[in-house]
Amino acid sequence: MINGKQRTFGDVRPVALVTGGAKRVGRVIAQHLADCGYRIAVHANTSIDEAKRFAESLKEQGIEASAFKADLSREDSIKDMVDKVHFYFGRIDVLVNSASIFFPTPLDELTSEDVESLFQVNTFAVLSCSRFVAQRMKEQATGGAIVNIADWSVQRPAKGFSAYIASKGALVTLTKSLAIDLAAENPAIRVNAVLPGQVLLPEDAGEVKRQAAIDATLVKRLGEPEDVAQAVQFLVESPFVTGVCLPVDGGRTIFSGQFDDASVH
Repeated sequence: MINGKQRTFGDVRPVALVTGGAKRVGRVIAQHLADCGYRIAVHANTSIDEAKRFAESLKEQGIEASAFKADLSREDSIKDMVDKVHFYFGRIDVLVNSASIFFPTPLDELTSEDVESLFQVNTFAVLSCSRFVAQRMKEQATGGAIVNIADWSVQRPAKGFSAYIASKGALVTLTKSLAIDLAAENPAIRVNAVLPGQVLLPEDAGEVKRQAAIDATLVKRLGEPEDVAQAVQFLVESPFVTGVCLPVDGGRTIFSGQFDDASVH
């Protein structure tokens, strides 16, 4: 929605594909875009049943939506998903690469399998999703917008997460490179990224960790998934912004009083 007006292309509402859209931050992003008038393609893999229920709830809200399954570790599965989304809706205007995996990777315990799995989903899948969706966006006069979800920690890494942070750090360079390459194909295609701070506390986080997360910000409050969703909307609907990696972290990246305990990552 722009200036209070629902965004349309003629009589057609735009379509947003959100990877990892069945739960957590991805679900909030998908719901926010639905509230802004976008039709929603919800991607999931192991959470496909939850994605289908979410799509049904969107339909009950009057939003055209459907769930699509893909294994992001397989390029053929990604391409098949993109083809099915385009066939179902007839277009793809927005791609939000929200799907991600996250686990500690202490150096003395790190395995090649850990590195491969983190980069496969957090980095390579983003490139593949973007590449296949961009093939569709290039056909559209209106182009499209791609938003990658990286992580604030690429600027101030926490101990014990080197492989994860590297997989997310690659998205900063990838975002800028894709912005250049895809603009050469269609100047109406833009690529940006959000670098969220902590917007979801661990389920076992107590009051001490909660307060530490608050104290680590300049704004002195916890972040929320909706903060990320609002940033995504801004990047999607700002036609003069591309190649930007936007921290959404309450000022934590620049705050000298940071709290770098990985347990409140």
